Amino acid sequence: MREPHHPPREELELPSVLHALSDPARLEIVRRLAAGTEEWSCGRFELGLSKATLSHHFRVLREAGVVRTRPDGRKRLLSLRRDDLSARFPGLLDAVLAGERARPMPPVLAAASAGVAAQAAAVASHQLRPAP
Repeated sequence: MREPHHPPREELELPSVLHALSDPARLEIVRRLAAGTEEWSCGRFELGLSKATLSHHFRVLREAGVVRTRPDGRKRLLSLRRDDLSARFPGLLDAVLAGERARPMPPVLAAASAGVAAQAAAVASHQLRPAP
């Protein structure tokens, strides 16, 4: 699997970044990446969306310079380009994420998150075995 194209820091454009952050699903992806320091595999995002739709959202975020996608064997790992975004647009990411915390999650994403949380609780209590 070849390395996908990522725009260099100096080529990040505010309209592209704002467009990428304007969709609720993409904003939820960014919020989850921002909550931790580890990379997320593309398959880890349980948003109740089809694979094709998720792939589209990952591509929009990557092409805008919001995330970095790194091939790792048969999977792709995503990480937030926080340093690049902060250097190019100081305070933007923090402001967007702070504003997002003040808004309720869209119902479809809330339902998907609740389902993932319930499944994790079931696995933790040994009611359900994790998929191999």
